[in-house]
Amino acid sequence: MFRIKDPKVSLEFYSKVLGMSLLKRLDFPEMKFSLYFMGYEDTTSAPSDPVERTAWTFSQKATLELTHNWGTESDPNFTGYHNGNSEPRGFGHIGVTVDDVYKACERFESLGVEFVKKPLDGKMKGIAFIKDPDGYWIEIFDTKLIKDSAGSAS
Repeated sequence: MFRIKDPKVSLEFYSKVLGMSLLKRLDFPEMKFSLYFMGYEDTTSAPSDPVERTAWTFSQKATLELTHNWGTESDPNFTGYHNGNSEPRGFGHIGVTVDDVYKACERFESLGVEFVKKPLDGKMKGIAFIKDPDGYWIEIFDTKLIKDSAGSAS
């Protein structure tokens, strides 16, 4: 689960940059927060009934939960959440596979996405790290790299 400052900005990033779909939104007015479940599933066949849609959402292979505490999007004093990549260290990142990391990164650059690491930077070539609007790191690697390295893993 990622805590997000502004759902509009985060939903746009995960849908337009990473190609995810909003599977389900759950609002909890009494506690003043909302949950957004993102994934790579085709939502055209998702049930429209709210209860069935919730069950369908939680039956999908993988989802990313985004939590928005109401009011943070308009609070000028809100500085964001700790992403675990600075002291104190903790959570690191999530990973997303793509067909071609170099083409994906060209697209990310054209969309103005912030990079932590580009595919040709550093010792580990062929992988990238980007940041989402809240500073969470997302590793981008291609399926070919995984297939090629699977034979060398023990």
